[in-house]
Amino acid sequence: MGQRIIDKVEKPYLKAKPAEFHIGDTVDVKCRIREGDKERIQTFGGVVIARRGRGVNEMFTVRRIVANQGVERTFPFHSPNVVDVIVRRRGKVRRAKLFYLRKRVGKARKLPELRAQKKTADEPEPIAAEV
Repeated sequence: MGQRIIDKVEKPYLKAKPAEFHIGDTVDVKCRIREGDKERIQTFGGVVIARRGRGVNEMFTVRRIVANQGVERTFPFHSPNVVDVIVRRRGKVRRAKLFYLRKRVGKARKLPELRAQKKTADEPEPIAAEV
C-alpha cells in the first residue's frame, strides 16, 4: 500500500522516455552544466559499472580513465540535468556491478563487445499463414 502511494507521488518527476542502457555499456552522458548565468552541455564518456535504486532514486555510475587515473561519476537517472545517454558500445558482462574494473590496467580493462545477432541464410523466414 505504502509503495503505491510513493510511486504516485514520484511519477511526475520521472522521465517520459528514459534511456535504454545496461551494465557494461560504453556510454556518452550529456549533462547540463551551469556556470554563473550561462548554461552548457558537457559530455562524460565511459563504461557503466553500476546501477542502483528505483524510481526517482535510481542512479548509475560511469567510469573512465583520464591521464592514467580512473574517474567515476554517479548520475541520477531521472535528473533534468542529464540531457541524454548515448550508447556507443554494448558490453558483454555477467555481473550486476563491475567494481572489479577498478583494479584492472591496460587491455584487461576492456570488456568483450556484445554484438547483435544477424540472421543467417540457413534459417528459413517464417511463412505467414494464408487465409
